[in-house]
Amino acid sequence: MDMQVGNDEQQMLQDLVAKFVDKELMPLESIILAREASGGKYSLTDEEEAPLLAKCEELGLLALDVPEALGGTNLPATALMRVEEELARTLVPFTFPPDSPNLHMMLAVANEYQTEKYLKPYAEGRMKSAIGISEPGAGGDPAGMITRAVKDGTDWVINGRKIWVGRVPSADFIILMARTGEGKRAEGVTAFIVERDTPGFIIEREIQMLGGRRTYELVFENCRVPETQVLGELGRGYEPMQLRLNVRRLQMGARCVGIARRALQMMCEYTQQRSTFGVKLSDRQAIQWWIADAATQIHACRLMVQAAAATLDRGGDVRTEASMIKVFGTEMATTVVDNAMQSFGAMGMTKEMPLQLFAQQVRLMRVYEGPTEVHRMSIARKMLKSFS
Repeated sequence: MDMQVGNDEQQMLQDLVAKFVDKELMPLESIILAREASGGKYSLTDEEEAPLLAKCEELGLLALDVPEALGGTNLPATALMRVEEELARTLVPFTFPPDSPNLHMMLAVANEYQTEKYLKPYAEGRMKSAIGISEPGAGGDPAGMITRAVKDGTDWVINGRKIWVGRVPSADFIILMARTGEGKRAEGVTAFIVERDTPGFIIEREIQMLGGRRTYELVFENCRVPETQVLGELGRGYEPMQLRLNVRRLQMGARCVGIARRALQMMCEYTQQRSTFGVKLSDRQAIQWWIADAATQIHACRLMVQAAAATLDRGGDVRTEASMIKVFGTEMATTVVDNAMQSFGAMGMTKEMPLQLFAQQVRLMRVYEGPTEVHRMSIARKMLKSFS
């Protein structure tokens, strides 16, 4: 499919994904909720995931944003955001391979060797990846990054720690950010591809997060990799990583729209059935305002995401828009889900319903890929510079 795919084709794709979510994923939601509530892992089993992947292949829903040269469909970001919105309507933790943000970073800088060994199998869904950026004591500030790679002959030796890294046990390789120079902030940071079984690559501990999520703390002790594992230019790893973050933040905005849509749907359906003191909840002004505000803010967030995605497709700079979406989308979804939970009363507080997990996951979103406060600082700096 060409990058110039029109709105009609994009709507057909969104409708296809919506049907996949309703028919294939929604029936699994009660199983996932029960598993997480009983202390099990918030994940699909291999037996549950296999038929979903087969169905995706049958419907042509794999490698959607992978270039045609690598066997993909090469969809534009505007189409991908529609896909993300639909997938986010359910708590079932399933995405169409590959993980899009890491894909875009690798597409930007992978050389021929890395394309053959890592990018192609990754794009085809035969490999999984993770990315290590944050460090203990240096979350949102690249100036605090102290993990270092030192050249030793034709190898690089890496020492340091990373934290809040997702998907590590299932990842075949990790994109690791390490300092190779003495520059300030982002200068001197290089990206490396490190395979999971490399000696000196240690999974220190699993960290249970809100919403059933798990992240990992990693230790690198004299972890030696050949120079073939340098991803992109030495000392310039932050710029392609920023591309990955921008794509990720737009995806988060789309996912916030999907989550809020589900919460709004649940609120509308329930409040029309439930009466208190002889009056339907849907006839009460407080409920009506929650519904009106939710519908308005969902519409606004979707327009923000689509506008930024269109700019990204044109090769434009979306850093500021991505920050705005990250802030607005997560705060919007937080409010919509919370109001939906309130409208259900005690039932909204139970682990039998998806709203509590949505609430936790949206709360988590306000921190990862850059805390809300850091994004507000970035937006303000851009505005102040524009009018100085």
